[in-house]
Amino acid sequence: MHRLWVATCKEVIVAVLEAEVAVDPIARSWELYYRVRPQIETPENTGKLILFDLVSGDYEIAEDDLGFKATDALRARHPDADVLAQRIGYEATCSFNGGLERLPQ
Repeated sequence: MHRLWVATCKEVIVAVLEAEVAVDPIARSWELYYRVRPQIETPENTGKLILFDLVSGDYEIAEDDLGFKATDALRARHPDADVLAQRIGYEATCSFNGGLERLPQ
């Protein structure tokens, strides 16, 4: 059984499906992020969403603010993907107070 959490924050919707992931999904997404950070953290990608399949480790970078097309592309390759989104170059995907902290270089 899949559980779905949806959190809205400004214009970003983040959906996390937790099913086959035996580890903490947030810790897993950071592990995947740091694995691909040198390739994805470029000036043109900074601030975009990156969506990870927490099981396979595959990812897609969103070209739109909400990440729906990237989610669809990821799910086309992995229909049962457990997806978590992060914002490239930032410590958080969204902020309730309007400010996001950049990741240390």
